[in-house]
Amino acid sequence: MLKDAIRVAALLAGLLQGPVAGAAGAPAPTQVAQAALETAEVRASRSGQATSFDGVVEAVRQTALAAQVAGALVAFDVKVGDAVKAGQVLARIDAQAANQNTAASDAQVQAARASLELATKDFERQKQMLQKSYISQAAFERAEAQFKSTRAQVAAQLAQAGATRTQSGLYTVKAPYAGIVSDVPVALGDMAMPGRTLLTLYDPAALRVTVAVPQSAAGGLAGNAAIKVQLPGLPAGRAWVTPSRATVLPTADPGTHTVQLRLDLPPPVAGAAASSAPQLSPGMFARAWLPMAADGPVHLDVPARAVVRRAELTAVYVVATDGRPVLRQVRLGPARNDRVEILSGLSAGERVALDPQAAARIR
Repeated sequence: MLKDAIRVAALLAGLLQGPVAGAAGAPAPTQVAQAALETAEVRASRSGQATSFDGVVEAVRQTALAAQVAGALVAFDVKVGDAVKAGQVLARIDAQAANQNTAASDAQVQAARASLELATKDFERQKQMLQKSYISQAAFERAEAQFKSTRAQVAAQLAQAGATRTQSGLYTVKAPYAGIVSDVPVALGDMAMPGRTLLTLYDPAALRVTVAVPQSAAGGLAGNAAIKVQLPGLPAGRAWVTPSRATVLPTADPGTHTVQLRLDLPPPVAGAAASSAPQLSPGMFARAWLPMAADGPVHLDVPARAVVRRAELTAVYVVATDGRPVLRQVRLGPARNDRVEILSGLSAGERVALDPQAAARIR
């Protein structure tokens, strides 16, 4: 009996010491989770990166059509947004006085032609009489001078009539090229004056994006095929465009020390204007992504799956030195492949959790 009691006591002592030893030697559940948490280092790089610059869409051909003569607007058949063809009549100005002047000039031309016809016949008769010695050479020369004077008067009347018809044509405003009406600051019945804008027209097939870039970033941009243009106002499938040509203006702004970069956009696809999708137009916001040199600013990026998006919050779980993940808000840049650029909120060398859900469960 004594041996059995000793054996039972020893067994109880082992059971009691086992859990205590295990609790002291085994890692805590939180530490096990932290050790198994997959992380990635915040990567810093200079080469192969692009920097964005805000710009605006402009029309390469945009014309403010103004009146060249004074008069009341008697016809105005276009409105903002209308597509017009080259040579289409856009507006008419009261031209009654000009038409009367044109009619008077035409009548004077007819009278001058009649006088020229009479002078021509008389000159031919004088020439025949000179050949038969019926008149003197002096009389023939006077007839010849009269004929030339009448012919010159006819030419002057024709020129005057042409100028009058040209002046009369100024009372009709026509489209210089096919385009879209973007602004109509006048209405029917308004008084048109020389130099006063009647409407603004632009060509939708020739657009460009203009951005102001620092002098340090302007070198080597002309003709660079790596330049991309982002158009946030268009659908996702048309938001990114490769410009057909890049032109850096040779002058810099003395106030901001920036140069102007013009990026010509390719013409729209045929038939796209008839669709109900949003169309590109002057004044829209655009963003130009320019490749930077290897000695340019440092860019940070992390794997895209490390980013947490909760309502308006964009953050990542940063693993501290003690292994505990901490949620930190960040500002994102463009995404490339499976990585996304971090504009602010992180430093190079920090580690972020690749599984935000697993990191959120660690306390």
